[in-house]
Amino acid sequence: MRLITAVLILFLVLLQYRLWFGKNSVPDYLALEEEVSRQLANNNKLKQRNKLLYADTDDLKSGTEAIEERARHELGMIKQGETFFRVIPNDDADEKEKLR
Repeated sequence: MRLITAVLILFLVLLQYRLWFGKNSVPDYLALEEEVSRQLANNNKLKQRNKLLYADTDDLKSGTEAIEERARHELGMIKQGETFFRVIPNDDADEKEKLR
């Protein structure tokens, strides 16, 4: 009977060792769980970016308004007959206010 008890205790100790320190142990599981949650967050960010890119490409394919908007903002183009005004902030006034 003592032999069976000793063998069972030995198996219990070995199983506990593998559970806490062996391959696929509890710390490994927790680390993988954290990595999965980080990857899911990254995937969700990329899905949102893809949605925006798909919407942008659909808008560029379907209408001229998006093309015109891009030409105005990114290339600085204006229509014929329009006047372009650039407003330059007065940096000196901002610096004087900061000194007060």
